[in-house]
Amino acid sequence: MQKSALLVSVALVLTPVSALAREAVFVTPEQSEAILIVPPPPADGSEAHQADLARLHEIERTRTPQQEEAARADAGNQTIFMFKPLFGDVFSEANLPLTVALARRVFEDAKVNVGAAKHLYNRKRPYAADPTLHPACPTTPKDDSYPSGHSMVGWLLGLTLVEMVPERRDDILARAAGFAFARNICGVHYPSDIEAARALAYAVHGALAQNPSYKTELAAARAELRKALNLPETP
Repeated sequence: MQKSALLVSVALVLTPVSALAREAVFVTPEQSEAILIVPPPPADGSEAHQADLARLHEIERTRTPQQEEAARADAGNQTIFMFKPLFGDVFSEANLPLTVALARRVFEDAKVNVGAAKHLYNRKRPYAADPTLHPACPTTPKDDSYPSGHSMVGWLLGLTLVEMVPERRDDILARAAGFAFARNICGVHYPSDIEAARALAYAVHGALAQNPSYKTELAAARAELRKALNLPETP
């Protein structure tokens, strides 16, 4: 058995049954090599870990009530509609059934792939490691901080959307970055959790781009979205 397949197999054996409830649609963790792409998180007490905590304390000191409110809203919206502010009211489920259907399937792949790494590393949440932090969003008792699942979803959906509307690439990726940073504003993820999610999202997206089913669904969703936005078929 190849090293990547062996490592994934070990990770899945160690994963609780509840974490295996989801199934990949287009790309499995073995195909994306999720647990090879993401290095181990900083060890507790290490210099890198202390830097992570220091950054969170800095964010906590400087975050505004408005930022906290926006971060809580993002915490409750892991859908393609996190990007609605970029496109307006036309960006709705009623107008974009194919786009929404594809986004839901990409969401599943995001969760399955990030889950493989989460359950391999079992990193404590920052507020569990440092009780002097004061999270601004709902917390969880699970040791599953690394990588950030919300950030993974935001980046992977953003990269999918960039393929549909490349003209808005910068805006889309800026929104994905802001959605990810909201997890730091919340105080529920370390900065390194966010960085790992971004790296993993790009790796999974690269694998998605090679999947025939994904490419077929993407082409249909892209045509639908561009028509709704009154954009030419080819940018």
